[in-house]
Amino acid sequence: MKQITLFFFMFLIAFSVFSQDDFVKKDLKVGLVLSGGGAKGFAHIGVLKVLEEAGIRVDFIGGTSMGALIGGLYASGYNARELDSIVRILEFNKILQEEIPRKAKPFFEKENGERYIVSLPVRNKKVSLPVALAKGQSALNKLSILTQHVTSIDDFNNLPIPFLCIGTDIETGEEVILNKGFLPEALRASSAFPTLFEPVEIDGRVLLDGGITNNFPVNEVINMGADIIIGVDVQGGLSNRSEVDNAIKVIDQVVSFSMNNVNIEKITLVNLYLKPNVNGYNVVSFDKLEEIIREGERTARLQFNDIVKIAQQQVNPSQIAKKRIELPNTFVCENIEIEGNTSYTRDYVLNKLKIKNHEKIPFSKFIDGVDNLSATGNFHNILYKLIPSENGYIIKMKLKENEVKTITQLAAHYDELYKSSVIFNVTTKNLFFKNDMLSTDLIIGDNIRYNLNYFVDNGFNWSVGFKSRYNSFNSNIRLTDDDRVNKINVNYRDFTNQFYLQTVYSRKFALGIGLEHKYINAFTETIVDNPIADELSFNKNHYLNFISYLKFDSFDHKYFPKEGFYFIGDYRWYLAATRNTYDFKPFAQLKGKIEYAHTILNKSTIHLITEAGFTFEESNNRVLEFHLGGYGDNFINTFIPFFGFDFADLSDRTFLKSTFILRQEIYNKNYLTFTANAARVEKNVLKDSNLFDNTKFGYALGYALDTFVGPIEVNYSWSPKNNNNHWYFNLGFWF
Repeated sequence: MKQITLFFFMFLIAFSVFSQDDFVKKDLKVGLVLSGGGAKGFAHIGVLKVLEEAGIRVDFIGGTSMGALIGGLYASGYNARELDSIVRILEFNKILQEEIPRKAKPFFEKENGERYIVSLPVRNKKVSLPVALAKGQSALNKLSILTQHVTSIDDFNNLPIPFLCIGTDIETGEEVILNKGFLPEALRASSAFPTLFEPVEIDGRVLLDGGITNNFPVNEVINMGADIIIGVDVQGGLSNRSEVDNAIKVIDQVVSFSMNNVNIEKITLVNLYLKPNVNGYNVVSFDKLEEIIREGERTARLQFNDIVKIAQQQVNPSQIAKKRIELPNTFVCENIEIEGNTSYTRDYVLNKLKIKNHEKIPFSKFIDGVDNLSATGNFHNILYKLIPSENGYIIKMKLKENEVKTITQLAAHYDELYKSSVIFNVTTKNLFFKNDMLSTDLIIGDNIRYNLNYFVDNGFNWSVGFKSRYNSFNSNIRLTDDDRVNKINVNYRDFTNQFYLQTVYSRKFALGIGLEHKYINAFTETIVDNPIADELSFNKNHYLNFISYLKFDSFDHKYFPKEGFYFIGDYRWYLAATRNTYDFKPFAQLKGKIEYAHTILNKSTIHLITEAGFTFEESNNRVLEFHLGGYGDNFINTFIPFFGFDFADLSDRTFLKSTFILRQEIYNKNYLTFTANAARVEKNVLKDSNLFDNTKFGYALGYALDTFVGPIEVNYSWSPKNNNNHWYFNLGFWF
């Protein structure tokens, strides 16, 4: 009996020791929950820094909105320090404004699209308001780049850290758990804050920001298998009425109504609750990045000892994420698979991407191509994956075309020549053919004008276009050789129609050829030609012309470029005319302009411009000579701006002009400018005299603002050759 009792006692001791050892070795699975809160969610990065320092191994992550963005990137393999660097270079304000690099825009958009203040979609034949401030394509592009290393993973449980995020069904108001699919798309959907970003369609459901239904997905992370929950809550609570003073804050307040009571219940399920003090910030406080990250770190350090205790209960407490697969700087495009392009041809898409099969390209060039495609405005979503293959990478693209085919746009402008004017535009795409676009401007004010542009963009193949324009203005011009007359008040009317073919040369230059019909009527009522007529006509002719051009534009800004080149060469051969006012002989004109801009010392920009124009053969037509003088960015035909002289003061068959501009940004989008220009205007500037003989000089000092309505400029110009000092004031985009 004693032996049995002794054996039983020893068995209990052994079992007790074994059980304690088993308890110690049991691994503790940590789930991390990150709430939404817009820019306030930057605090999550500060918390992650402290968790890593304490040795916490995060096993599951669930997030909503900004918590989804930070959590999703962390789950894909980035550490806290890397996330800190990423958010500092993402420029969230530009993402919110959907800023696409200007170099990515098509030639048509660069020439015709950068002059409208308001753009409104047309749905069901009615002008409506935009769904949101931004489509979110810029954000999707950034997320796609950042998550390319996990692009082949479509089950988020297989990420380096298992992950889920929350979306809200816009039709039913139901919570949608996103734990499968394309990670960038899921992150975009979860963070589609109402009015800021457009909703995202995934698997037939249109999703908004998950914060509307579940801003703190604690239960969902517990269901993933977490033993202990660390929750970071950056929802700031309800604001008082004096603080709700703009549209964004109103939406944030409304979204917060349903969150607060629910979050209180979920807090009881959290083992370690961290709530950074972000009450002084809002969802768009992106300029407070540093402060918000620091507040997250401060909050976590207050509970550092509790965090360390959790880490000590894990078998392997160090944070070990799978090593990210870094994409090479260059890769071979083995094949391009495209789906979703029903209204736009494959050639059109490839032309915008500027890549071909079996071509070795830099990864940065591919991203530029995606920007080019996005800049067309024809696609609501552009999803892409780079899949490794035997001989390189297969690019898989899934496009969702923009359902809005028609938009209305408007702007206003004032300048010295055209005076006050308002422009109304209607642009329609896919009107007759795939890839086509029709844009019509009606300009009303002191001088009635219109522009009509129809263009079928065939990508790598020759594209087809038609332009029609009517332009009119009134100014005092010297259009006669009569020494008794100085200047005459001239009414100028131009009606032009062009049919042309265009292709892209070397993927950078736009090359075009075509035929042109031009009608010019320049007349004055100051002098009567004869007792029967009420006016004297200087030119009233129809012309048939051959036209060709070569264009290149890499400027980063149309009106205030800081970097880039611009070139346009224009050749026009006047083949025939109605000969109403003079004996017409065929003649040709060549006109070109080269510009270069470069910024030094961050704020000072040097902008150099060289222009030239030549008339070949005697034209016997004073109206079609080159006319220099005045200031404007909307001169037509042979009228060229030139500081120091009045509009069209200098006229002859050829000209050479050089311009030096020094532009100093004194503070954001406010510029002081100094301009010096020199020109020779003669019958033949290459033969009639030495290169620097008879050169005219002009100067200008100016102040300019780059605003949402366009440039606002004041310039004071003068010339040592005359006493004609002049002030120029311009308001709004040029058109």
